[in-house]
Amino acid sequence: MANRLAEQISPYLLQHANNPVDWFPWGEEALRKAKREDKPIFLSVGYAACHWCNVMEHESFTDETTARFLNQHFVSIKVDREERPDLDNLYMSAVVSMTGQGGWPMSVFLTPDLRPFYGGTYFPPAPRYGMPAFLEVLEGIRRAWLGERDQIESIGEKISQYLQDTNRWSSARAADTIRLDTLESAAAALIRHYDHQNGGWGRAPKFPQPMLIDFLIFHAFRGNSTALDIACRALDCMQNGGLYDVIGGGFHRYSTDSRWLVPHFEKMLYDNALLALAYLHGFLRTGNPEYRRTVENTLDFILREMRHPTGGFYSSLDADSEGEEGKFYLWDSNQIDTLLKLTPEWAAFAATYTLPLDGNFEGKIILQRREESGKIATGLGISAEEYYRQLDSAHRRLFATRSARARPLTDDKILVSWNALALRAFAEAGFYLDRADYLAAAQQNAAFLCSNLVKDGQVLRSWRNGQAHTTGFLEDYAGLIVALLILYQFDGDLTWFQSASPLIEEMQRLFQDPLGGFFDAPNTAADIPVLPKYPQDNPIPSGNSLAAHALFLYTQLQENDPGAQAAHNMLAALQETTAEYPTAFAYWLQVMEIALGPNQQIALVYPAEQSSAAVQWLRPANTPYHPRRIFVRSEQAGVDNAPAIFKDRPPIDNRTTAYICQNFYCKQPVTDPETYRRMISDGFA
Repeated sequence: MANRLAEQISPYLLQHANNPVDWFPWGEEALRKAKREDKPIFLSVGYAACHWCNVMEHESFTDETTARFLNQHFVSIKVDREERPDLDNLYMSAVVSMTGQGGWPMSVFLTPDLRPFYGGTYFPPAPRYGMPAFLEVLEGIRRAWLGERDQIESIGEKISQYLQDTNRWSSARAADTIRLDTLESAAAALIRHYDHQNGGWGRAPKFPQPMLIDFLIFHAFRGNSTALDIACRALDCMQNGGLYDVIGGGFHRYSTDSRWLVPHFEKMLYDNALLALAYLHGFLRTGNPEYRRTVENTLDFILREMRHPTGGFYSSLDADSEGEEGKFYLWDSNQIDTLLKLTPEWAAFAATYTLPLDGNFEGKIILQRREESGKIATGLGISAEEYYRQLDSAHRRLFATRSARARPLTDDKILVSWNALALRAFAEAGFYLDRADYLAAAQQNAAFLCSNLVKDGQVLRSWRNGQAHTTGFLEDYAGLIVALLILYQFDGDLTWFQSASPLIEEMQRLFQDPLGGFFDAPNTAADIPVLPKYPQDNPIPSGNSLAAHALFLYTQLQENDPGAQAAHNMLAALQETTAEYPTAFAYWLQVMEIALGPNQQIALVYPAEQSSAAVQWLRPANTPYHPRRIFVRSEQAGVDNAPAIFKDRPPIDNRTTAYICQNFYCKQPVTDPETYRRMISDGFA
């Protein structure tokens, strides 16, 4: 018999709808029951693509004995962390404070007034891995609830006070300036702790850190060649295979080893969007064609496998298929030999990948490159173009065979903040790579989000099967604003600016903290004990760093909009922390790089009949990529609801005219393309 989760929309919650556990979704009914019956709450938080979440579900939540104990003595609540990042962040902080580590599934026990007093992650059905059995944990909690209630209440009070204290950072009295030495210190720390042997940062499990790479690429524009070198080394290592799916495109979540070989096989939308941006910026800075191939293969993967027909992007692909993690992506040597050994492409393929007969992962093969493609082509005595042609042909053969396998499940809910990251990646890649299909995908995605997930001026979080639900969080508002303003820059459609403008005001109304910064959940939230306000960037940018970026971008277009001071205060207040802990504040560092300046604003205005020729001024050959350059265009000045950057800036003598400003100091208008190309480079680095 189905439980209450059968009425939910989230694929993760629906996975548990037939458990014998009497699950509740987070909401008033469950919270009332806990208070009325004076029972502790068992809160289980996870997500659809989480391997160990699925393991715990099969081992414990389908077990009748465990379910009876939970149903008798607890109020059990299941939460999809991707739908409720506020609850996930709040209680993950509690679990980390109690145990020193966190992860998913998250298992946390609360008093009826929502105070956490015990927590952990995965618990096995029998004692192993140095952990007690889950039923033993439940029995221990039950005994303590009956016999040591005062101690439980005391622990809950202390943890709740800790959660309150960690939400009190303020930017109301920020430092006066954002300093260059903050960025230099952060870059120096990243260079110092870089893994020069394998690329990236940290030990296994190893995460790709695209926002750190982007920061270093941004910082390299200030002349730090070492920052660019290690950013490129990280890009090189990750795209060689293992973490990167060389056959189907796209990246897995993280590597379980330090060499990027054995991934945790789930694929997340946000990872692929952020990595596509990092590789795009690496390509635009270096011209390395391998980076462009990785960008295109990653975005093509998203379009092929993670896109709703009406334009939204799905959340993730599971790690498992047919009950085994990674089975969809693995090969054995016999399969590869049968498919490729007698083909013309075999020499290129065999020279590219290590192909041990006994495999490199549990008897199977994960494809990983031996060395750089240029060296392989030279060794084979063929051109780079011919090498890529042969390798792509081999990949297509393997892809066709793999496509016939049982696919991992898709979490097909559409989340605003994650879609906003993908929207930005498609918009930038569409423009800079001259890919009209990517730009069209960005436009369709923006239209989908604005039509389906913005209702009565407010953003909703999630959409699935025609239903939008859950009040949007700060990351949804701020992320969508950033994406719309960036899309406006690249396609010139004023609709996106006009859609973003009211969201700026609504974001400030719903989330702004009088002490500075923004709460992650709206100030109207009534079902959470503490309004979270976490500045750290994790796998995705934090809501606050996105809010700072949104305010800064809007200011660049509106010229000294009042939100600029709030953004400046946030950046200045956190700069010491970002320099000390750069891996936890990677997106903040990107925004600081932009906000420190100098920034260049270009407003291009032209008569309607010159539209086609005028747009060529902004093509990458004439207006190269720079992280601190923003450009917009308009067929005429003075259009209603256009940004202030166009005010009193008409086409001169009925000719295409560029107004070039740097930190709001403007040069003489330019009507000659050659002069324009020279002027945008003079004194701007």
